[in-house]
Amino acid sequence: CRLRLRYFLFDSGHTGLGSAPLWASILHQDSRQAVVWRPESSSVRSWREATIFLGRVSSSFRIRLHSQRSEGSKGDVAIDQLEFLGCALPQPIPGEACPAGMFACHHRGCVNQLQVCDASDDCGDGKDEERCDFYHRCDFESDLCGWDLRSISKLKWIRTSQEKISRSDPLKGPGRDHSSNTASGHFLYVTVPDAGLTSDWAAFQSPPLQPTNSSHPCQMVMYTHQFGPRSGGLTVLVSHRQIQPVWERGGALGDVWVKAVVDIVSNETFQILVMAAIRDFEYGGIAVDSIVLSPGCQNSSDNNTLEAFPRPPKHPCTDDPNQMCDFHADCAGGEDEARCGDFWSSEGSSGWTDTSIGSQSWTLHKNFTSKEEYLYVTEAPGQQLTEAQTRTPLLGPTGPACNLTFDFALSGTSDHIGDLSIRVIDSMLGPGPKLWEFGGRTGAEEDAWKHAHILIGVRKHRFQLVLEARAVKIQPSATIKVRNVHFVGCHAKYFPSAPTGLSCNFEEGLCGWYQDNSDDFDWSVLSGMDHTIGVGRSLSVDMWSESLRGAFGRLLSFPQSPAPTDYCLSFFYKLYGPNAGALNVKLTDLYGAEILLWTRSGAHGNAWHEAQCPVPHQLATFQLVFEAVRSGFDGRVAVDDVTFLNRPCTIPRMCSFEGQNCGYTGSGKIRFLHRNGHGSSTPGPNTDHTLGTELGYYMMVNTDAAILPPGTAAVLTSPVRQGTTRTECVNFWYHMGGEKPGFFTVFMKTETGDRVQIFYDSLNQGDDWRHGNSNISSGLVNWQLEFEVFGAGGKNTHVAVDDIYLSAHPCEDQGSRCSLEKGMCSWSNTPNHQQDKLDWERTSPEAETHYPTPTEDHTLGSDKGHFLFLPSSTRTAANQNAWLLSPHLPPAKVTCLRFWAYKPHSSDGQLKVWKLSGGLLHQLLVLSQLGGPWKRFDINITSSEEYQIVFEGIKGTSGVVALDDIEYVIGSDCSKKGPESASNQRNDAGGIAAAVIVVLLLMGLLVFLLVFYLRTKPRAQTETDSTVGFSNKAYESDHTHSSQVRAQDVE
Repeated sequence: CRLRLRYFLFDSGHTGLGSAPLWASILHQDSRQAVVWRPESSSVRSWREATIFLGRVSSSFRIRLHSQRSEGSKGDVAIDQLEFLGCALPQPIPGEACPAGMFACHHRGCVNQLQVCDASDDCGDGKDEERCDFYHRCDFESDLCGWDLRSISKLKWIRTSQEKISRSDPLKGPGRDHSSNTASGHFLYVTVPDAGLTSDWAAFQSPPLQPTNSSHPCQMVMYTHQFGPRSGGLTVLVSHRQIQPVWERGGALGDVWVKAVVDIVSNETFQILVMAAIRDFEYGGIAVDSIVLSPGCQNSSDNNTLEAFPRPPKHPCTDDPNQMCDFHADCAGGEDEARCGDFWSSEGSSGWTDTSIGSQSWTLHKNFTSKEEYLYVTEAPGQQLTEAQTRTPLLGPTGPACNLTFDFALSGTSDHIGDLSIRVIDSMLGPGPKLWEFGGRTGAEEDAWKHAHILIGVRKHRFQLVLEARAVKIQPSATIKVRNVHFVGCHAKYFPSAPTGLSCNFEEGLCGWYQDNSDDFDWSVLSGMDHTIGVGRSLSVDMWSESLRGAFGRLLSFPQSPAPTDYCLSFFYKLYGPNAGALNVKLTDLYGAEILLWTRSGAHGNAWHEAQCPVPHQLATFQLVFEAVRSGFDGRVAVDDVTFLNRPCTIPRMCSFEGQNCGYTGSGKIRFLHRNGHGSSTPGPNTDHTLGTELGYYMMVNTDAAILPPGTAAVLTSPVRQGTTRTECVNFWYHMGGEKPGFFTVFMKTETGDRVQIFYDSLNQGDDWRHGNSNISSGLVNWQLEFEVFGAGGKNTHVAVDDIYLSAHPCEDQGSRCSLEKGMCSWSNTPNHQQDKLDWERTSPEAETHYPTPTEDHTLGSDKGHFLFLPSSTRTAANQNAWLLSPHLPPAKVTCLRFWAYKPHSSDGQLKVWKLSGGLLHQLLVLSQLGGPWKRFDINITSSEEYQIVFEGIKGTSGVVALDDIEYVIGSDCSKKGPESASNQRNDAGGIAAAVIVVLLLMGLLVFLLVFYLRTKPRAQTETDSTVGFSNKAYESDHTHSSQVRAQDVE
């Protein structure tokens, strides 16, 4: 019986979690409790999987999960997806009797004949352990049963129980015995003594036993508990004229009692020796319980003199264990790399150690005639229904080019022979996810081998490679085999040459970049969505992928040498989807310290954006990191066309002040500060605009009269930008807090020294970030932006600036129709996660390949036109919302809001329109059912105070809600008839041209008729005139007014 679960252990400071942040125990019916699971207390920001082996429990019980924090920073301890497996007693097999090789239990269930008299109640009713009178059994409850604990080693085995070892410290002892599965049960135990380790091995032995033969061998069954890093392994030796090993089980096997069966054949009197190797680490030990000797093991009256123990082999040419299997030959003959699991070495195959605890295990097959050797899966005496498992010794560390190659075969007549996989066990972090897996079969023939190639990559800690397999059925006609295991390019200081360095378009690999193996998921090469040619390759992380686990995916550069100049990392990126997450660029040194250089988060539209990330010059070797951060389950992050330049960046078109100031400089007696709101006692915004958190950065000046007296100025100046003939739009967000916060003016300053005012404000704007913009027409003259603040005598006041960006087109007039063809105008998603969890996304039908969308936009009426949409999917919980905010609008008796909405019948999402004023929401419209094509909505809004318009999309499980052609006209009443709004006219160049031609023809016709009339007026008779007019019938059928809203203007 076992319990599988997922758990999460994370400490934000990585300073420690204490000795036992999480463990589990069984609570028996009589209130007795026994510890059954203690995972590694390492901090990893991702979910991990574990199995709790409960063992035989003869009465009702409960599982208790415990957590105890004694050190560390803020963090998380979490449990999820608990599942009991294999806990039912053996079920009756249809038919009158158990099949051959099976034993019948009292309740008519059947167990394997090999499980009879093995000191485990496999039947559940005790019948398989009833007729065992001729077996010599010892559960160590009352005595040692003749086993001798004396040893020439200073380290000794002791008979004890968990209650005697510790009742309070969950890391001490095995937690329970095997015989009764309780803390009061007894067993033999060895660990590091309180006084310290003076000898690293301990042994105990049986009394002398009579000679045996192959037809009547002596068979010993025992149960071992090898837990924690102190467990170095267990060996069974036979002592007669010589001492020789007959069985061994290496290392730590986990928090579980594991069955072992040892067959001994000796033609002279012998003794059985059980020897444990103990390592000098923090916790753990080795326990033995429930030893059963078969009837073939008979006591002997002969005296047997123990030979001296054979000396264990020394480490070849070095006593440093970290030099063993580090992929670098430290010995002249390479002996330190000989037994490391690499079949290239003559002893490489013997470097694999079977650590199976279940009914299947790995065995090394050697054919000395053909010199063929391979590992294969065979039957084992273990009780757990787990995979066969074999491990290498501790390996590494490794470099980014480390690869593993091998051949494998799952051959037989059945369509599904079994499963084979490879994973890594990190010496610090524990087991990782599977690196590779295969299920099914490779062919019917015995030699149906296939070749595999796996990237191991950088492993900073020592680690073990693990082969795991589970055969559907062990039989001669079905085999699982592995051979020719080789490690390629694994030395930690080996870096393959990359002709283009870090510059990469990802068409032919990752160039000078590699996947970080200490993160949660990998970046994937995506074909058909690159920035360069549109059909090439880029790197992406699809947050909607169901196979994705954890929060971070990191791409690291090869180490870069220091240089005296600054660098520039240029690249194109996508952040797309309602839950896109974030993309960070970081710099890390050889010691692991990281600096954030650049970040973007939230929805940025289904389009590529250019980024330039300044990298300051470094005095030591460094690496760059692309980090995708997951915030949900519905979005995509992508990177393409990376260029690493040995010069400073040109001026970026966008600056969020996250990690850098983008070349902006301060002047004046009081300077703008690059800061955030975290833990600050001085006046300033609590959160930035970019991230909407107290950790986000902005530029701010304290305008308190004591700091910036009236008439004193502080100036923030941008780097010089190159002039252009076109008109550009500069956008920024500003925050003015407190009474009399100061006089805030934005200038365009040319290289000749002339200054042109483009923006001004001096009011207390409350605790809100506000949008400002202005057109820049430099006329080929180089220019700079200056953000100037004069003190106004306020107290506890400030002015802050964030998210400055330049658009290559003129600004839209406030309230003008936003067609979304060039961007989102002055509308914005909110970064405040208290208001929403999702984002409205900008896309076009032509560019969309993942989400459902309208077949055309409203503005252009084509698949190339753009709109805002909120898709519904099962990847994100239903009823999550997305807010689209207008800029702050002034009080007005009436403002006309017009927009076009799309919501097909298949969509179960919702659209709501709100007025946000003074922190309160006033509902203007609820749209649950719409159907059909785009429809127009008109809403009159009345407000006596400043406000914002909010479009709230609420997702369902399928379909889409979309918006296009949004406009608001301050002072205009939607119900007043007048010229058709511009929002009703599609931007169709062909239609406009046709209209112009028609007008010209009509004008010519009118002139002709006028001349004709003047010439014929005296003679002509009066005729009935037919009026010619134009009606926009193309739009009338889907023009919808909200009658409720029209009937009563909304306040």
